Amino acid sequence: MYKVPDSFYFRIHHVRPRFKNNIENVLIFLAEEIEKIGTASINDFKLKLNNAIRIFPGNINRTEKTINNWRTEISSLFGFFIELKSQGITKAGQRALDLSQKQDLVQFFKTFLYFFQYPGGYIKSHENLKYIEKGISFKPVITILKLLKISEEKTGKRIGITKAEATHLLFNDLRATANLEDIHDTAKRFVHSKEKKYCYDWTGDVIRYAGDILDYMEIANLLKSYNGLFYLNSLEKEIIDFFINSFTWFDGYDEMIKDKSGDIEQIKFLQTNWYQYVNTPVEENFFNTDILALISEDEDEYKHIQEGLNSLFERADLQELRTKEIGDLGESLTYGHECKRITLAGREDLMHLIKIIPTSFSVGYDIQSVEIDEIKRYIEVKTTISNRAISFHRFHLTPNEWNAAKSLADRYFVYRLYINKKEKRLYILQDPEKLYKESKIDMSLNRQSGTEITFNPEASGEYQELLTWKN
Repeated sequence: MYKVPDSFYFRIHHVRPRFKNNIENVLIFLAEEIEKIGTASINDFKLKLNNAIRIFPGNINRTEKTINNWRTEISSLFGFFIELKSQGITKAGQRALDLSQKQDLVQFFKTFLYFFQYPGGYIKSHENLKYIEKGISFKPVITILKLLKISEEKTGKRIGITKAEATHLLFNDLRATANLEDIHDTAKRFVHSKEKKYCYDWTGDVIRYAGDILDYMEIANLLKSYNGLFYLNSLEKEIIDFFINSFTWFDGYDEMIKDKSGDIEQIKFLQTNWYQYVNTPVEENFFNTDILALISEDEDEYKHIQEGLNSLFERADLQELRTKEIGDLGESLTYGHECKRITLAGREDLMHLIKIIPTSFSVGYDIQSVEIDEIKRYIEVKTTISNRAISFHRFHLTPNEWNAAKSLADRYFVYRLYINKKEKRLYILQDPEKLYKESKIDMSLNRQSGTEITFNPEASGEYQELLTWKN
């Protein structure tokens, strides 16, 4: 049984959400609710967010304590809102706003992990003090990625890490968390443990924290898992290298870590700074999800799909658009679907009429398509990207999109596209204003922010097969 030497043993932990098994559905729901609240007094924000948590499916009969715990966990770990006690207000955090607006859970988890570190403001102050006194300065994602990359280079083959190995070789060992040894030495010990087939303590309470981070890295598409082993995702090499070479770090605790001593009041004071750090605004395309990398099993499949889309773009005189540029938002797959739909109906001669509309045109839709009788179809694509299947029956239309929906009536379609590792689902709604008048969708209209639409998939439209264009 592998055991961390006593002189290096120190167990670290973080907040564990009670909803971890349903984390993607919960986060995207609450991100939208927090964006709606925006900024409010501290008490009003708590009340409104608690009410939102309670309406999440399965929560209606939960105790007030459980609801409060959900709210605390959302704040502590993910920094979804920032409480400014000196001003008496709470405001929505940038991470919640980004997730609500982009609907990209893969991108969200990449960004969350990019900022995540030990010590951090999500940990209670007295616990943070213990980490500081041990000299811990640990970015687990960077360490895991480096470890796997170096180990693959050493062995010349693919190598995976288990939750137990990550726990005992990294998370519970000061040599890793307090940088007491070079990562190459850690990798040497890791490879050696593989060769010797060491046993590890797999107790659930022991491996849960390292396990969480590995799970989040898989959701972020940085890792792939097979039979309990987590491997580098070769399709995300560029992003993995970006992580490995990153120097992003919250330096508020640095002087205390250097001295291995700290002050509780100073640690408490830094908590607001911490939440501002994890909500640092990032560039609009920061960690945009490459959908092809998400849905492809390997590089061969990635190239096959990419070649098919590129051939389609060439035929449609869209050579200036790269797959990744429009694939990030799902329009490329929808565009391919429309071209395939027309082709299967025997009207390939109309394919030149299907066009991707640049966002800068602000026409209120993403794609101009056509029916087989040559009547125009105007499509707004709403994509939710996750690593696992989710059930999320809401979408947002901007004021411009809602105005287009009203003026174009039954020529206006919303393509609700769900993309995850295992499947691509397409749900189509036609004429949102008519659906609302017929009580087939629920709608909340705000002249400034737009329209929030909730739909019942059994009554509002229909699922269709997402047709894939192949070369």
